[in-house]
Amino acid sequence: MPSGTKTLYFMFSAMLTAISVGLLGYAMSTKWSKTTMECSGLVTNNGTAEITLGLFNGILVRDSCPGFGNQDTFSVFSALSNIEVTPLALHGLCLGLLVLCFLSSALSILISLYNSVSNPYETYMGPIGVYTCSSISACLSVLVIIIFVLNLYVTTMAEQLVPSIASIPPVDLTEKKSEMLVGYILLIPYTVLSLLAILLIYLYDHAAYTHRREQEKPTEDAPKEIMMY
Repeated sequence: MPSGTKTLYFMFSAMLTAISVGLLGYAMSTKWSKTTMECSGLVTNNGTAEITLGLFNGILVRDSCPGFGNQDTFSVFSALSNIEVTPLALHGLCLGLLVLCFLSSALSILISLYNSVSNPYETYMGPIGVYTCSSISACLSVLVIIIFVLNLYVTTMAEQLVPSIASIPPVDLTEKKSEMLVGYILLIPYTVLSLLAILLIYLYDHAAYTHRREQEKPTEDAPKEIMMY
């Protein structure tokens, strides 16, 4: 049976990772960004178009772009499949990385719980497993943070989605302004909690290593005559 200290550290690590998984699950179910653009061209009066994006569904609200008070809901992947391939590929990559985050975090929880009730050897089932799985989760979530922003700001995804979703003639969309919403922002605490889970196990591992060294030290410092005897 593991010591009470080891059980406490690994249980706290599992708890932090479980909280991060909950945050990630909620993040994937809610909205990630909102983009507003000025609309002009084949309309008599300038208007606006606003796209609110989640990972799976989105909302397009048009005000005189053209028409008044028009709102359309759409499936993100279906809408992206009708425009250039780059936004679709980047969005799909974000979703794939988030699924890997889920899997690696779940594996980290299982390894932490296993260590809290047993004393596995220093293999992938020990602290090394928690380091590996939680590190993968943190790194992949950072990649998603970067890729999603690049897809939103660097590509012309929003400008292409408006006429595609609304089935309207081409219009000039300028003054694009984007803001990140709850789903995207929750990736930050997810990453932080994954790193804290690593820190907890490192603190235990370091303390355990120091304790082992202290126990071995009296033997190493003993006189050779005593050792021979």
